[in-house]
Amino acid sequence: MKYKAGIIGATGYAGVELVRLLLRHPHAEIAAISSVSYKGQKISEVYPALAMIYDAVLEDEQAVIDKSDVIFGSLPHGLSENIALQCEKSGKIFIDLGADFRLQNEEEYLYWYENNFQFHDLHKKAVYALPELNREEIKNKTIIANPGCYPTSVALGLVPAVSKGIIENQSIIIDSKSGVSGAGRTPTQTAHFPECNEAFAPYKTATHRHTPEIEQTLSRYADEKVYVTFVPHLLPINRGILTTIYANLKTEKHVEEIHAIYENFYKNEAFVRIMPIGQTSNVKYVRYSNYCNISLHIDQRTGRLIIVSAIDNMVKGAAGQAIQNMNIVLGIAEKAGLEMIAPCV
Repeated sequence: MKYKAGIIGATGYAGVELVRLLLRHPHAEIAAISSVSYKGQKISEVYPALAMIYDAVLEDEQAVIDKSDVIFGSLPHGLSENIALQCEKSGKIFIDLGADFRLQNEEEYLYWYENNFQFHDLHKKAVYALPELNREEIKNKTIIANPGCYPTSVALGLVPAVSKGIIENQSIIIDSKSGVSGAGRTPTQTAHFPECNEAFAPYKTATHRHTPEIEQTLSRYADEKVYVTFVPHLLPINRGILTTIYANLKTEKHVEEIHAIYENFYKNEAFVRIMPIGQTSNVKYVRYSNYCNISLHIDQRTGRLIIVSAIDNMVKGAAGQAIQNMNIVLGIAEKAGLEMIAPCV
């Protein structure tokens, strides 16, 4: 038996990445897909790479809910709560790739996203789902908040250090660089080819909406409320996130000690790779995969720990992690449909 999966918002970049990955899933099949912009068209007309492989017609949202056991929502913030309510009433699982259920504090959500929670009971039932950190909480849940791409790269890189109490939590500086696909498919001046090609610059400096999500996760594993300085940058590449994190060590440490802490923390995790000492993470080696590569470095002169985390923003940062969460909720092998290797060249 295969579980029936539906995708609402299938023509955005994260949505079509779900299509690409689910087409090779051994225990799930795509039952229906929807798009407001392209309703009635074949998805292969929107993305010719799918021609003769998957030519399904894009339907409306209700058809996706009716035909599916698990519904993925790949929508802008503010649009997922009504979908979640319909799924809840229908007894379906809803996995939200948007931001609506990520923040637990409504005041923070209002400040950063300029929206209130519409259905408070749904927020109480939802779980923020980063499998490597809270797998047990995800099991048997029906509303899943898939983490953001930047917060995934940051949390996987920082939580071992924060939870072990080896860094000064208020000294954290996060420098992230993302490929242009992170800006979405809707054309913008920033993502316009002449604007982003041969260019490299920060954006939303210290004001990015992923900041409270990062702080929420880190604070959970610290003994205090954690505040960070977070600066994202736009890279002129299609996909990938490279995050470099700087934090002051509380006491002098050697990189071998830090490396051992991280290896032990992630020893049972299939998708987190701690790089050998002396190697540095690189987005090239995680492209099209669900892996997160983490390298560890110490500046002995300044007493700073430097963590470099690399993920594919479309896979581990979005669709791949959503499928990983689906696998956990359904009780099937967590790696199912996700055992991709990055191209070596």
